[in-house]
Amino acid sequence: MIAIDTNILVRYITQDDPDQSQRAARFMESLTSEKPGFIGLVSIAELGWVLNRTYRLSRAEFIRAMQILVSSEDLLIESESLVKEALVLFAASNADFGDCLISRSALSYGCLHVATFDRKAARTLGMRLLT
Repeated sequence: MIAIDTNILVRYITQDDPDQSQRAARFMESLTSEKPGFIGLVSIAELGWVLNRTYRLSRAEFIRAMQILVSSEDLLIESESLVKEALVLFAASNADFGDCLISRSALSYGCLHVATFDRKAARTLGMRLLT
């Protein structure tokens, strides 16, 4: 198994650099269920931030890209069920994907809530503002 850095995923999804995108596509398409790629949770969080902030993907485009990754039999996603839950929450709200991931992760560990200074996350995800 080979771990995949965020920049490979970005090039593969955005196809924004002719050389690197082509190499990323070749690599991603070489993965198999017997020899899968691994995507860590930090890379998932980074990918969310880059695609939403830098590339300004629409929510629908972002959700579709992430669904393709998490449904691939050629990829092993760290905490895949949390990522899927975060995607569902993201699709149903106007929250940031990273905040959805933080929320789902915290709940999975039995946290009562997430303390935050982020008013939007508190309003949309039930996080609690730290006063």
